[in-house]
Amino acid sequence: MEILEKIKERLHGEIKEANFEGANIVLYTLNENFFKDDGGKVREIVNDLKKRIELRADTKILMDKEEVEKKIKEIVPVEAEIGKILFDLHRSIVTIEAKRPGMVIGKGGSILEEIRRATLWTPQIQRSPVINSKITENIREVLYAKNNARRKFLHETGEKIYSGWTQEKSTGWARVSIMGGGRQVGRSCFLLQTKESTVMLDCGVDVSSEGEDKFPVLNLPEFDISRLDAVVISHAHLDHSGLLPYLYKMGYKGPAYMTAPTRDISALLALDFIGVAYKQAAAPIFSSTDVKEMVKRTICLNYNEVSDITKDIRITLYNAGHVLGSSQIHINIGNGAHNFVYSGDMKYGKTRLLDPAVNKFPRVESLQIESTYGGRNDVLPSRKETEEKFTKLIKETIERGGKVLLPELGLGHAQETMLRVEEAMRSGELPKVPMYIDGMIWDINAIHTAYPDFLSARVRNQVFQDQNPFISDVFSRVGSHHERKEVIEGGPCIVIATSGMLVGGASVEYLKNFAENEKNLLILSCYQGPGSVGRQLQEGAKFVKLEDQGMMMNVNVNMQVELVNGLSPHSGRNELMNYVNNMNPKPKRIIVNHGEISKSLDLASSLYKANRIETTVPRGLEVVRLR
Repeated sequence: MEILEKIKERLHGEIKEANFEGANIVLYTLNENFFKDDGGKVREIVNDLKKRIELRADTKILMDKEEVEKKIKEIVPVEAEIGKILFDLHRSIVTIEAKRPGMVIGKGGSILEEIRRATLWTPQIQRSPVINSKITENIREVLYAKNNARRKFLHETGEKIYSGWTQEKSTGWARVSIMGGGRQVGRSCFLLQTKESTVMLDCGVDVSSEGEDKFPVLNLPEFDISRLDAVVISHAHLDHSGLLPYLYKMGYKGPAYMTAPTRDISALLALDFIGVAYKQAAAPIFSSTDVKEMVKRTICLNYNEVSDITKDIRITLYNAGHVLGSSQIHINIGNGAHNFVYSGDMKYGKTRLLDPAVNKFPRVESLQIESTYGGRNDVLPSRKETEEKFTKLIKETIERGGKVLLPELGLGHAQETMLRVEEAMRSGELPKVPMYIDGMIWDINAIHTAYPDFLSARVRNQVFQDQNPFISDVFSRVGSHHERKEVIEGGPCIVIATSGMLVGGASVEYLKNFAENEKNLLILSCYQGPGSVGRQLQEGAKFVKLEDQGMMMNVNVNMQVELVNGLSPHSGRNELMNYVNNMNPKPKRIIVNHGEISKSLDLASSLYKANRIETTVPRGLEVVRLR
């Protein structure tokens, strides 16, 4: 490639090989002295080309792996509590897992630099999960298995990005096709096209629907999977990431961009999606092999990290405040010709778990915004008022000898609820009764402990100070049918279980057993999709049909059912309006999606009246021209 040859020429024969790693450029040298001190030459090239360039040692001069492990343990303080040391020989990278990564990094990166100079390997740091999780280990191992194939994939991705490379970008047309998520909640999927590129934004499923309505419409005339350049995933919820493994099953070979927590949790939820299908005696639409393929082809970005993903599209991920690792995607088209923010799902308000969504960007012409709670009546009560009601309901139930069922989304909502209840028990607001965690929540908790940098400052500090709220002795994990039976037959307790809409999962099993006892309590506090059991109960149903061993059974609902708004990881009506009102710079066009029809239209109308900004509410299959 022309850009690689230019760089090699400027470094006068010091570079044996130059490769791409996605949009980044990696240089390999056989000269140990040049590796240790290049005299600032690589930095000069970075400043000229405005590309991320890294210098690494060629595999021929690397220290032996056993010696490297020994040397790392000599250099790094014992207090860092090093776990696994993983080697990616083909990329000259050694990954060090540690409980206290800061002690491996050292002041100003001094310890990392000492490791680099002593071993010639390029060290990277990864936090060890505080909670052991086999699935987390498996996901990480996939990335290190056959790592020569990973290196080849990253290089091929870079070759596509830099094909016909020039520092000037084309400035043709751009448009977005609505493949799912228009005037509905679920199966979010959008196709961004320019003269040069085709990029998919999210690829989800609607877990509360059946048949064709469950999946995005992929058979559009303008969609050709062989010409898809990249996929960008905003966050891990199934309605945004659930169909991504299917793309790889259908032959997609390109990259999927997301944050590292989103990669890990997306893989976990996809594997659970397969398990739920088998439990319902249905054939899953993809396999664990497809999930592995997805993980292998994921390119992870941090917040505020700028990355080219095609010839004319550059993205930056910003905190969305919704769930761990959730992102708003700032898309720069044609070197500033058009700037498009796809906000995904976002929370413009501080929670226990996360900081609020960012709404300050370098430039914005078009904004795509959710409207889950965008209706006029979706003005949520204050968090303080909501939490007081939530705690009062639970306390009353426990005092009368009942059980509390909290059906939760495994990601985000469940962790927020856990922190809230744990704090209430610690402060004495709630009596200390057993609190059981069932479903995949525990594994997702483990992923939270591995990525505290994505959490709110308060929780992050608790983790760093060994006061991790996710491992409080208040919580007990339910991991088997026998343990679930003990919970059902036992005394007063609180149960947090997936799924949040009572569509499959452990929460349905508890509902079957808790529903008829009027002493028990069900709190619905997350979004309930149309047609779901949760929506039926929210609307006052006194009996529901539930699946039991392949048969449908009628269940009488005598338990107390309460809807507690105000705890959602989505922005309420006022937060959505304030997000746009306070946005800097203001967009010239707003695309409203991810909401039931009335809510989407209502929000669009209000945004227009308040800001005099053009708004549109596209239906499924519609195309919106950006420029």
